[in-house]
This record gives sequence, C-alpha cells and structure tokens, in this order.
Amino acid sequence: MSDRPTGMQSSYSRRRSSASQTCSRVDDRPARGASQWRVTDFVSGAARSRFPLVMAARLRFPLAVVAVVLLAGMVRADESAEGDWQADSAQAAERDFTLKVLPLLKDKCLGCHGGDEEDIKGEFSVVSRDHLLRGGESEEPSIVPGHPDEGTLIEAIAWEGLEMPPKENDRLSDEQVELFRRWIKSGAPWPDEETQQRYRDEERTKKSTKDGVLFTTSGGTSEQWTDRRYQPEDLWAWEKLKSKSELLPEGTPTERAIDYFVDRKLQQADLQASPQAEPRDLLRRATHDLTGLPPTPEEVDAFIQAWDKDPDAAWSSTIDRLLASPRYGERWGRHWLDVTRYADTGGMSNDYERSNMWRYRDYVIRSFNEDKPYDEFIVEQLAGDELADESVRTRSGGDENVVEETRLNGNYTPEESEWLVATGFLRLGPWDNAMIEADEARQIYLDDLVNITGQTFLSTTMRCCKCHDHKFDPIPTRDYYRMYAAFSTTHMAERAVPLLPEESTDGFESGRAHVQRMLDFAVSEKNKLVEKREAAARKWFEEHGLPYKNENQRKDLPDEEKPERHVGLDYVEQGQLKVREQDEWIWKRRLERYEPMAQSVYNAAYAEMAWNGARKLRIGKPKKESPSVVNHILVGGALTALGDQVLPGVLSAVALPASPSLDPGANEDPFLLTPEIDGRRLGLAKWIAHPDNALALRSIVNRIWQYHFGVGLAANANNFGAKGDKPSHPELLDYLASDFVENGWTIKRMHRMIMLSDAYRRSTVPTDSETLAEVDPNNRLLSHFPRRRLSAEELRDSVLAITGELRHCDGGVPIKPEINMEVALQPRMIQFSLAPSYQPSPKADQRNRRTIYAYHVRGMADPFTELFNQPNPNESCELRESASVTPQVFTLLNSAMMTDRSIAFALRLEKERDALPAQIDRAFRLTFGRDASDDERQQLTRYVKEMRSYHESVDPAPVEYPTTITRSLVEEFSGKVFEYEEILPVFEDYEYDRKASDVSPQTRALADMCLLLWNTNEFMYVE
Repeated sequence: MSDRPTGMQSSYSRRRSSASQTCSRVDDRPARGASQWRVTDFVSGAARSRFPLVMAARLRFPLAVVAVVLLAGMVRADESAEGDWQADSAQAAERDFTLKVLPLLKDKCLGCHGGDEEDIKGEFSVVSRDHLLRGGESEEPSIVPGHPDEGTLIEAIAWEGLEMPPKENDRLSDEQVELFRRWIKSGAPWPDEETQQRYRDEERTKKSTKDGVLFTTSGGTSEQWTDRRYQPEDLWAWEKLKSKSELLPEGTPTERAIDYFVDRKLQQADLQASPQAEPRDLLRRATHDLTGLPPTPEEVDAFIQAWDKDPDAAWSSTIDRLLASPRYGERWGRHWLDVTRYADTGGMSNDYERSNMWRYRDYVIRSFNEDKPYDEFIVEQLAGDELADESVRTRSGGDENVVEETRLNGNYTPEESEWLVATGFLRLGPWDNAMIEADEARQIYLDDLVNITGQTFLSTTMRCCKCHDHKFDPIPTRDYYRMYAAFSTTHMAERAVPLLPEESTDGFESGRAHVQRMLDFAVSEKNKLVEKREAAARKWFEEHGLPYKNENQRKDLPDEEKPERHVGLDYVEQGQLKVREQDEWIWKRRLERYEPMAQSVYNAAYAEMAWNGARKLRIGKPKKESPSVVNHILVGGALTALGDQVLPGVLSAVALPASPSLDPGANEDPFLLTPEIDGRRLGLAKWIAHPDNALALRSIVNRIWQYHFGVGLAANANNFGAKGDKPSHPELLDYLASDFVENGWTIKRMHRMIMLSDAYRRSTVPTDSETLAEVDPNNRLLSHFPRRRLSAEELRDSVLAITGELRHCDGGVPIKPEINMEVALQPRMIQFSLAPSYQPSPKADQRNRRTIYAYHVRGMADPFTELFNQPNPNESCELRESASVTPQVFTLLNSAMMTDRSIAFALRLEKERDALPAQIDRAFRLTFGRDASDDERQQLTRYVKEMRSYHESVDPAPVEYPTTITRSLVEEFSGKVFEYEEILPVFEDYEYDRKASDVSPQTRALADMCLLLWNTNEFMYVE
C-alpha cells in the first residue's frame, strides 16, 4: 500500500466508492477527520473475494458502520453500549483467543518462535495450536487443553521457572497471564481464519468496551494495531478542546478562571489553600520568574510603598514593568533553548563550531521580548526559508531565477532575513557525517527533525514509532514517515543572510583579530612542515628520474611512482602536521561567526553532501536532472528495508486536516501535505499552528504554566502520551489553551493571567502539612506555591548583579566567561587531534554578561553551570533537574568563580559604605532585599573580625595565566607520543578579576561573609 496525492483514485478506491453506495449514512456530513480514504494495507484479491466483511471493515471511513464509529476522530460510547455481542462459553473462549490471546502471542512470542521459519528458537513455534500442543525441543507440550498448569507455557510466561519473554520490559502482566490460563482451561480453542475475522469485524462495530475505545488513525502496519483499543484517560491530549463557555460556569468572572479550577480541586480534596505570600517574597518571585534576576533594593522599596497604597495595582503594574524589560526575553528565551537544544557547536566526534548559531539565539530572545504571536513563532522556525522564498518570488514577479540567485547571494530584506535566521531551529541537533555513509547521515538528520518537532511543538515522542507503530499512543509508523517525508526535501546549509539592524556586532573587530591570529599561527606551523615534506618529495622524484608532482597530483599514482605519504617527516612532525591541519579547519570555521551568514536550510529534491559536512555546508546550484523524492516506511528503521511508499503528511490522530480549507469529504486522505519539493514544511508548520490543533495548544500553554509553577499541569511537557503523567487540572489546561488562541496566541498575556491569580500569589508555607503529606504530597493541587532553587543561569547572573559586575547587552557573538582553568586547558579529544583550549573573553565587561550569551560547547560544558543542572544540549530538556549534591556546596564556597565574585562584592560594599555594620546591611539589601536583623548584624560583625585576624596571617599567592601550553598526543601510525605547542594569546593582555592576593585582609574577610550569604537557602531558593 502507498499514499497517493490528492485527486488520484485507484481502482481500489473506485470499488470502495461503489461499495459505499450500498450503505446508508448516519449523517450526510462527514465526521471530523473522517473521509473516503483507506487506513490499512491491501488485502489479497482472494481475501477480498472470500471476506467482504473484511473489506468493509478495512474501508473504514466511507462506510456506515464506521460513520457511527468516527466522531471527531475518536470513538466514544458508554461502557454498556447496546448490542454487545453475547455468546455461549465456547464462542466466548474463541472470541477471547482471537481478540486477546492471539495478539499477545504475535506481539510477545512470534519474533523468536515462528516468525522466521528458518530460525525458530528452541524448536518451539506459536503459529498454530498443533505447534503449541507439540511443544519445543524438550518434547513437552506447552499447553494441555483444560489444564493450564500442566503445560510449559504458563510456567514460562508467568516467570515461574523459565522467563519468557526474557526482557523485563516485555514481560506479561498478571492480567495477561490470566487470559492464557482461562483460554487453556476453556480447551484452548483456535478458530480458523474466517471465524477469527468474523470476531474482529464484530468487535469493530463496538465503539467502546470494557477493554477501551477505538481510535481512528491512518492505520498501522498490522490490522491488530489498527484495531487496538485505548483507555479513554490515555487519549486526553488528542481530544478536541472544549470552549471556554463549556468549561467555566456562567457568571464566573474570566479573571477568576484559574482560581475557580484550582480551588475546586482543593475543595474536592478537602485541602485548605495557603494565604497570600508576603509582598517582598512576591516581588522576588515575579522578578526571578520573568527576568531571571533579583529585584534591586530600589525596586523593593518602590514596590512595598506602592503595595501599601493599593496591593492589586502595585502587583499588576510590576508584572507589566517586568514583561516590558529586555531581560524578560533573556529569561524566557533560555527556557525555549532548553527545549530546542541550543548549542554553538555540532557535537559528535569533531564538535565543529556552528559559527552563526548565535543569531538564532538572539532571534528567540527578540521574539519573546516582542511578544511575537506563537503561531508565527512556530511557522518561522519550521519554514522560515519557505516564507522567504515566497516573499522573493512575490517581489520579483514570480521569477524563479531570482529566487535561486537570491538563495546564493543573500539579497534578502530584513523580514526575509529574520525568517531565515529562525530556521536555525532545524540545525540545532548534534550531527556530524564524519566516517558515516551519506544516506545514513541524512537519515540521522531527518529522524532528528521529526522527533524534535514532535517534542517541541506537539509534546509527542515521535522517536518511539520510527521502527514500529507506537506501542502506547495512537501514532502509526506510517504517520512518522509521512512527517519524515515532509522534511525529506530539507537540506542543511550555512546561508548568506544579511545582518539585521537590531543584531549586535559588538566585539566583531577584536574577536575576528583573535581568531585570525590563531589561524595564522596554525597555517604558519603547517606550512613549515609542508615545505619540509615537499622538499623531500622533490628530492625523491629527482633521484628516481621522475617529474615532481605536488601532494594532490601524486595522490593517485602507483606506490612505485611516488614517495611515501609523509616523506621527510619523522613521527613527531607527522603528528604535528595533522594537528595543524585540523586547527586550520577549526579556525577558518570560527571566522564565519563574524560573517553575514546563518545556520539554515533550503529545499531541493537532492543535494550532494560533502564528506566534511559538519565543517562546511553550502547551497549548491540545482542540477537540471535530480532523482525524484520517493519516501517509504523503513521497516525496523532500516534504510534497506523499504516498506509501503508514503507521501508527506501530518499526524492523523489529531483529526485535523493538513490544510485548513480542505474538505475531508472531497479528498481521499485529508492528512496528506503537498508532494511538491517546496511547501511541505510550510504546510506542516501551518497545520501545527492551526487554531484547532489542540495538541499544539495544550503543549505551549502547559510549558508556560510549568515555568511559573515548577511543573506543568501535565507533568511531562515533552510527552503527552499514555506513559506521561496525566494533567492534574485537565479542564484548566483546556481553558487556558482556548483562551490563548482566542486572544492572539500571545505569551505575555498568558503570563499576566497566571500571575494575577491567587494560586500564583500563595505562600510557599502549607497550612496543614500532615494532611497535605497524605492527600497531595507532591502539591499537584497547588494548595501552596512551590519553592524552587535558582537555576544555573539565575545563580551566576544574580551573583553578578549583586556584585555590580553584570553587563547587559543586545546579544551578538557568544562571550566566554572564565571557567575552571583545569577544565579550560584540559586536552579534549576530537577526531584525529585535540580541540583548541578554551580561552575566555579578554575583557571583564564581555565575560560578565548574562549566561545565555555564553559560548555553549557540546563537548565541554561549563563545570559551574553543569553542576547546577544546566541541561545537556544533545537532548530536549522538558524540565531541569533540581537535585542537590555535595559538590554544589563545595563549589559555592571554594570555586574560583565564587571566590572572585565574593571579592568583587566586598569591594562594592567597601566603596558604597564605610562602617562594617552598614556594609552588612547593604549586603543584606542587595542579596535578600531586606535589612539585617540585630542578631544577624552582631553575628556577622563578629565573624568578619575573626576572619580578618585569620587573613592577616595568610599571604595568598598571585594567580598567573599561561600564554602558551605544551600538548602531547599519540601519533596514529607509529603509536608514539609527540608534543606540540599551543598559543593562548588572550592572556597576553588579559583584564583579570581581582584576586585574593590583590586585596587587603579586611576585604578578604568581608568577602568570606559574602560567600556565607550566597550559601543560604534565602538566597538560593525562590519563595
């Protein structure tokens, strides 16, 4: 079976149409998501002639029997549906075997026991009753009809001796084992295929049974999967959104909607809500939530003063002020980058820099600050290049030559440039084609696009159905490969895209000069070795009476007609040459970060992929004749196992046509996208961003809620499937999703709505801890506001803000904070060489920018932010870990980063206040937003004096920074160790932070007090 483009009708569909004419329809209008298109594989001609009921069942959508079944893409009915089939015990046993036992045998056992006739494990097959009666190599029967405990089968599947299936994940449940017991006790009936089909056909007419509900999709690779039943509670995410009026009782003010749903749950659980938090705690909570920074003392004073006059007005105006701050986009942009896996390098064996990825980072920050409607945000990231092409096409009067020329020369308008930068989303995954076949490297990329698109925008784990129909959710592997086909004309490229006026070029000149110096050094060292090698080559050719040929010219010569590969070089020089060649590639690549280019994509039927694609990818000129794009289901995910042909499409379970204007009744398959080279991703993006796509709407609203409350209404933000947590407040989630789309897809409005609720403003202290521990230990019902620890970025940024060192900027090329020097200089293996050392930015005002602007290397995480749970960028992070581990304490007290910051804080306190008590008060105001108590002031005064006495007896050693470093590496052919020198020019004129050796004992003692304040829960946690 294969998908067909719109308008194509096979003889099969014509037969289906004539068959449908004999059926009376329940309603002339097609059910939502239902139309005349098929969902299962072809059956053989013999089967069609023998079993008309089979055909009727498989031709679901046009037939009356299924018109009853299909309602909004989902089958619904009461448990006690009329017409439940009743039969005598023999028929019931046959029916249970057909519908329950046989599918388990096929799913759990057939792979090893009969699926492959030439490889039957233990000589035991489950393909027939006779085989089960015969048993395996032990010659013991696996079943004894009427006596479930006498055969070997029950013992094996119950893991009471043998353990089958052998994997824990495949083990049968107690209920499933009991099914086999009842079947054997009933005589182990195994009806013929015709009888089995009759039972299956009858089962399909039942919308709902005790085993679950049917659900309509494009059809699985097996009839068994297509007819699978689901528990209704597992399908919540696929249901159509209810309207706000259906969810909120009449007369309830819309501004009270959130509290209506939350309070109702609390009342049902007999839980009492905590009172409102203190105004100072509320301000810190809101400021961290929206900007990732602490409020300043001045902001605290102004807020308290306004609160005393009018609490509601003070709170509302504070939210507006924070949402208008440029810092808002930096905070919420970081949340989005967690999900999309932002990094400045490509990872894998080479970890080459993606030199212009910073432009996507800044696009995300701008989008949040500008409150870009979320539907536009979706479309731009998935299909911005297609928007740009269409715009060029429009302004050029439809001239395709201009479109192609613009792709190459980059003559785009600012709006078109913005769209192209947005497609950096499609370049964020780890990828490298080194040592990988081109087709496999391409598959890795396309698989990644399908999965990250599902996780990011649909909260759906697509990876689970790459090799087979989804085991738990209504996503057939056919739909996976339809989405795969939607991306199959997408190719990676670093594209010429003009820099935007709002994009910062600060630091371009100095940064380019540094990279150029590193490149010049690598090239100079390489050329010395090449000249020595070529001099020896010339001599060899002269001695053998042959004309000299350079390295490229002699590469394909027979061995007897050319010198050895590294003629004239010893093993040390051979190793050094490889290092210098690799360094040349690396630094050439890094020069591109200062060029008007963007990590983007383009459409083409086919594109040659360079062997070093991770290092350099460009748009090639289109070939006049390119192979057509044909996509198949890949059986088991293998490129060589081609299954049914598929066309680009969307997830059929959403029951939303691929085109909003599409009439499902007039199209063979409403879930197919255009088969043209262009327009596939744009169609997919518009489908995701459609106001009726309930899955996408629930996804983004749930994420917004999560970043305010620490956990989403549905706790697994990347997985709304059966194995994800169910929503704690499903009606609230639907209400917010409906409100979101009705009010322009604006995220800032959703912030206001959430933060103005009583639920958000509650204290973190529960009113009845004992009852709460029993009824709602995880606070899913939100009787109180959940405390949370500062994230890694908040911690570093807050400390810099408190010390006065934080420097705000408008983005631009990544800055490099100073990190642990052992990590910065440690050897980091890449393919055939070592990566260059990490060199921090030379100026303090560059290093001390917000953490979101820091250089993010996949192969070398910043040890400070990694320790405080900054996520690994190789996988989408739905929610950060908040585990507390011992090394965090040591880092906060003893790391060079925190020590340097404490000295900077102490110097600020000494500059702004003269006396120690006043310095302590100022430290409290900056750190906690309050004054120190008398007791705190006395204790810390005593502590500082004690530490001053200690520091007067200590003479700290000065810190030195190296300007060169000697590396050692094993040469790959000889296996011997060689050394080479690496330069670190950034430290030649380095503006280093003040160190302990640079300040007085009094300053060091005051710095110790600052460290203590940063190690308190009051600072580390948001109330």
